[in-house]
Order: sequence, then C-alpha cells, then structure tokens
Amino acid sequence: MFVLSGYEYLLGFLLICGLVPILALTATKILGPGAGGPERRTTYESGMEPIGGAWIQFNIRYYMFALVFVVFDVETVFLYPWAVAFSLLGVLAFVEALVFIAILVVALVYAWRKGALEWS
Repeated sequence: MFVLSGYEYLLGFLLICGLVPILALTATKILGPGAGGPERRTTYESGMEPIGGAWIQFNIRYYMFALVFVVFDVETVFLYPWAVAFSLLGVLAFVEALVFIAILVVALVYAWRKGALEWS
C-alpha cells in the first residue's frame, strides 16, 4: 500500500525520467563505435582543419546582443500564457503584468543607452 495516495503516477514518472537517460547512455556505450584514432578526436569545423586555438576573445557586443535577446525571449515566454488567460485574471494580474513590462522597458532603455543595440 502506498502511503501518499495520489502520487503513484508522479513516482512512476520520476522513475521513467531517471531510467530513460541511463538506458540511452548504456545503449550508446554498447552499440556505438569504439574510440577510433586521433583523427576522430580532432575538432570538426565544417569539414575544414581548425585554425588557431579555441580560446579566443569575442567582442562584448555579442554578449550584449545575447542578453537583450534573452530579456525579450523571457518576456514572450511569460506574457503569452498571461495573455491567453487574461479574461480569467483580475485587475491585480493586469497591474502585475504592467510592472513586469515596465521592468523590461527599463532594461531595454539601459541596453539602448549603453549601445547594446548598435551593430557597428
């Protein structure tokens, strides 16, 4: 008899989630090819020989573009479900969404003033 009734499916789901990666890694180890030679361990760059080292410095602009993208991606992820359930939510949820959008606008203005949106 299960002590916490109603959680049998959760326990089964957790067991399956734990077993799937273990089974996948085991099957890859058993069925996959061997280690190969030194040619197989080299870095693959679109069929060409790699030039230089992998540890090079990138311009900070690339990171700034990535951060601005993440800000707006997170905004979309959080606002889409809110917009779908808007008719069920009250005024408080509307105010909370306005605060959330205001914080994102402040982040956009900050990135704009720092020049993160200029590609030059």
